[in-house]
Amino acid sequence: MKPLSQEAWGDIINPGSRMFIGSGAAVPFAVVESMLKEAGSFRDVELTHIHTIGEMPWVAKKYDGSLRTNTFFLTPSIQQAVAAGRADYTPCPLSDVPSLFGGHLLPVDVALIQVSPPDAQGYVSLGVSVDVVKAAVKAARVVVAQINPSMPNIGGLARISGRNIHYYLEADRPLPVIDWDVPNAAQLKAAEYASQLVEDGSTIQAGLGNTPQVVLSALKDHKHLGIHTGLFSDAMMELVQCGAVDNSMKHYHDGKVVCSTVLGSKRLYDFVDGNDGIEMQPSDWVSDVSRIEKNDRMVAIHGAYEVDLTGQVVRDSRGHRFYGGMGNTQDFIRGSAHSKHGRPLIVLTSMSDDGKSSRIVSGFKPGSGVNTGRGDVHYVVTEYGVARLRGRSIRERVLNMVEVAHPDHREKLLRDAHTWGWIPKFYNVTPTSMKDDASEVESRRVELKGHSFMFRPLHPSDTRGLQEFFYSHTQETVNMRYGHVKDRLTNESAYKLTSVDQAVDAAFALFDEHDHRQEICAVGRFYCDASGDSAEVAFVVGEKKRRMGMSRFLLGELASVAQQRGIKTLWASVLKRNKAMASVFQKLGAVKESELGEDSDDFLMDVGQLNKSLHRSS
Repeated sequence: MKPLSQEAWGDIINPGSRMFIGSGAAVPFAVVESMLKEAGSFRDVELTHIHTIGEMPWVAKKYDGSLRTNTFFLTPSIQQAVAAGRADYTPCPLSDVPSLFGGHLLPVDVALIQVSPPDAQGYVSLGVSVDVVKAAVKAARVVVAQINPSMPNIGGLARISGRNIHYYLEADRPLPVIDWDVPNAAQLKAAEYASQLVEDGSTIQAGLGNTPQVVLSALKDHKHLGIHTGLFSDAMMELVQCGAVDNSMKHYHDGKVVCSTVLGSKRLYDFVDGNDGIEMQPSDWVSDVSRIEKNDRMVAIHGAYEVDLTGQVVRDSRGHRFYGGMGNTQDFIRGSAHSKHGRPLIVLTSMSDDGKSSRIVSGFKPGSGVNTGRGDVHYVVTEYGVARLRGRSIRERVLNMVEVAHPDHREKLLRDAHTWGWIPKFYNVTPTSMKDDASEVESRRVELKGHSFMFRPLHPSDTRGLQEFFYSHTQETVNMRYGHVKDRLTNESAYKLTSVDQAVDAAFALFDEHDHRQEICAVGRFYCDASGDSAEVAFVVGEKKRRMGMSRFLLGELASVAQQRGIKTLWASVLKRNKAMASVFQKLGAVKESELGEDSDDFLMDVGQLNKSLHRSS
């Protein structure tokens, strides 16, 4: 290593060279400032980098002809330069960048990096950014390093020998920090829904962006989580500190947080400094699908700009304008999908940041590029719920995506779907939510008799599931529920039963979950009478799930909603031979009304008293 002098740049930079600048919080600004002082003498030098924090003085117009940037990630500082034609954007997954540097496509001549001070053996640490930096160091003809005492000293593959560095400049500067935006109500609700898809013992990864980071903050009550990620952030640090992450159930590099970049606050940088629990690896290693999938229950959490009704995802463009970059999204989406019980999640708010447009769309703006194809998208989550897309038809996808869109846009989305021929004409009821302001999460996991079930409202996208539920019944169950012989539930009939106006009536279900599939176990519903003071309730429970308290549980949920809406009385018509259902009502104080000659009894329940009885017995 030799000290860097201003005169040395004439030997370091040749005309037409390609120069790499370090990533994230590890941009060597002192070295860059020194380099820019000599930029007037450079000719057609290309600068390349991935995501960086802070100002990017090298894209200033005054350097045109001397320096031209070719970036793999568009921050706001460089978007304008690309739009003006003074800089370039190369779409490329992070896992592929190292091979570009080391091969013949984008060979690196000079690497400008930032490192910690050397130890007694002469080794330095790349600190918070190993990502593609290590590949650039290996490929470069000349490596120029800023030695910064403020750079965290992280071991493992973050360490390189000082012999790899040709010039150095000592400069003690605080690392730039990133302040995540304060989450809004929609992000918090979307995060709560997403957290329900993360099981204890999962290994998690989250992409760059505010919404994925909010999801991480919703996981603090989870247990035995692990981390295998590109970006290690403050939210992940907090999961480690609160005990939610212990990496004990990882199947690959257990006991360690595996990452390639650390980005966040000074508190985060202090946390990773000398921390043996942090294992830094290059991007091509971390994002290798064959490594990602080795962790069971791998969950990848990524944001999006828009998602269409069939599940296609746009992330790095808005029409003909480019934003952000490809990052490692596709690698982790596929790696988690290949993982045993893995789950790739796309999480976004239903409306754009300015509140003017829907992010769930029937078609993208011309020029928008699809980053993740519909076949790779398993879950889409908004503040209105979860769209489960894996293994589902276009018709089912469309219905589910309309359900998680903002209520103001559902009617138009449904109309567009009819226009494209994606759904039958009789699918004409605009889905409703219990509360259109998404003020409450409408699904939750419940325990009944030691078994876990998902509870949520019934939606039009459950049409096929309701048909399967119907055909699982014995004829006796069908007769009990419908009061007459019924041997068929058509698609149109099932759709009508699931297309409930949840703001007026109510239809709830308990689901058993098997991997990505939800199977209906029980349905409870009420239909409000014309007066608005009373409502008829009805239940059906699958034969294999009886004597678990499902009817009682669903009745409690219906009674709670009824009381909130000012409904005074719930009533049910029960066949005389349906002793089990009659017993449920009678134990809760229902008044039985019978008429001679009728084969059914009516049970009347005062909603206020019913809620008190259910509360006392819970």
